[in-house]
Amino acid sequence: MAVGNEQVLATTAQELVEYATRHLLIEAADRIWAYNAVLAAVDAEGPAAPRPWTQPADEDQPAEQDADGLTLDDLLNTLVHHALMNGVIERSPSACDALACQVMGALTPRPSEVARQFHALESARGPKAATDWFYALCCANGYVRQSAIARNIKWKTPTTWGDLEITINLSKPEKDPRAIARAGAAPQDGERYPACQLCIENEGYAGRGDDSPRGAHPARQNLRIVPLELGGERWGLQYSPYAYFGEHCIAMSAAHRPMHIDRTTVSNLLELVDLLPHYFFGSNADLPIVGGSILSHDHFQGGAHEFAMMRAATAWTFAMDAFPDVSAEVPHWPLSVIRLRTRSREQALNAAVHVIDLWRGWSSEAAGVIAAGTDGTPHNTVTPVVRRVSEAGQPGGSVYEVYLALRCNVTSEEHPLGVFHPHAQYHHIKRENIGLIEVMGLAILPPRLSRELAEVSRLLGAGQLDALDANPLTVAHAAWAREVAARRGADVAAGKADAVLQDEVGQVFSHVLEDAGVFKWNEAGEQAFHAFTNSL
Repeated sequence: MAVGNEQVLATTAQELVEYATRHLLIEAADRIWAYNAVLAAVDAEGPAAPRPWTQPADEDQPAEQDADGLTLDDLLNTLVHHALMNGVIERSPSACDALACQVMGALTPRPSEVARQFHALESARGPKAATDWFYALCCANGYVRQSAIARNIKWKTPTTWGDLEITINLSKPEKDPRAIARAGAAPQDGERYPACQLCIENEGYAGRGDDSPRGAHPARQNLRIVPLELGGERWGLQYSPYAYFGEHCIAMSAAHRPMHIDRTTVSNLLELVDLLPHYFFGSNADLPIVGGSILSHDHFQGGAHEFAMMRAATAWTFAMDAFPDVSAEVPHWPLSVIRLRTRSREQALNAAVHVIDLWRGWSSEAAGVIAAGTDGTPHNTVTPVVRRVSEAGQPGGSVYEVYLALRCNVTSEEHPLGVFHPHAQYHHIKRENIGLIEVMGLAILPPRLSRELAEVSRLLGAGQLDALDANPLTVAHAAWAREVAARRGADVAAGKADAVLQDEVGQVFSHVLEDAGVFKWNEAGEQAFHAFTNSL
């Protein structure tokens, strides 16, 4: 290796160690040990650090960059480049990512230390101080991919249902609903380790490439999980590496078992918001089509965010005679949702379970809802969300607020991917399942739309509507784009094609949510919904 390259490596390793010290990932006394760990990760035998560590670390440096203005990504990219040039790793995205995770895993405190600090802060200053510290740690060590998250395209669209949040996720590929269903039904025979990406055994795992006989699996050396206890069982709390909203976290069971919606689920959600009252928590539904992307592992998602569903006005209220301390209502929301409020955790639990149990067996010919197939296969379930609010509706108060989105996964010849699933006319924008986050009003759209919509905008702006069908990037959007041009041609001609398309995508998402609603907002649908709420 050339001397110049050695000096670049040494400087980068030292800057990375100093970054870690300033961000409290390691202590000043650990710096020499940490420097050697970085060298070992790239299979380097030297040289010495260019500046002797004789002074305490400067803890006043800005949190997002090191002393020379280099970001964490800059430092890690330099190390990865060094490893590539010297044949330490192969040239593949997974190998490069694994090296970066390995380095940051070595610079992050051990899981036991993280857990001790979390619970010490929780005891001394409360749960918010603990999560603030833990989230900052997970951002500082690169597990929460802030640079990737920043690339996502985001906007809000005013609709009939309020301001919906739209994101084009540039981090992950679009998933096919059939693949999601197959993953949920996959046998849990222990052949893979970890069994899935939500298992606690991911903590510290080195990952696998696409050529592994066990299948590809991301590196997780810098993952840290805070242990929790829910319902007398071991669970863990971590943050999502590709967050969709503020402090997007995941609580997952230590046992690799399928998702389930029942009394235990609701009880665990209520227990979680007691432990972390400044966060909401919810669960994806437990059936294919209406469930989320990982049905094979029992887990919840939560965080510090208020969604449009939570701000939805009340359409009507109804009484639940068996639960006098619970106020029950139907919010004006495209999906069919029941909102329960009470100060009593026991009443919240029992009322929610009552709704779930009744819905499991509910069929409505008028709404097209079929509770179970002829072979007994269940079709009905719910997507539950729980938070604590004040009397004024502010997060973190003493009132339990439970949302139960009624779901049904029946299919038909016309809608083979699901009757209450995005219909085919909207698949050019949204084809994936409507999961927990989207139920609440935040769209997670596939990365392909970034290029496709840009090309649609260009052709609309140039008035080249005939070219839409011939262009592979726009052909799927052609009919929709022509319809948009017919309605909003003046805005397009005024140079506002990008803004028009963003607004129209938001409107498509509102229609997608309407498709997912089991009771439609028309006379027949509202009558059917009233029949269900009256039965409660």
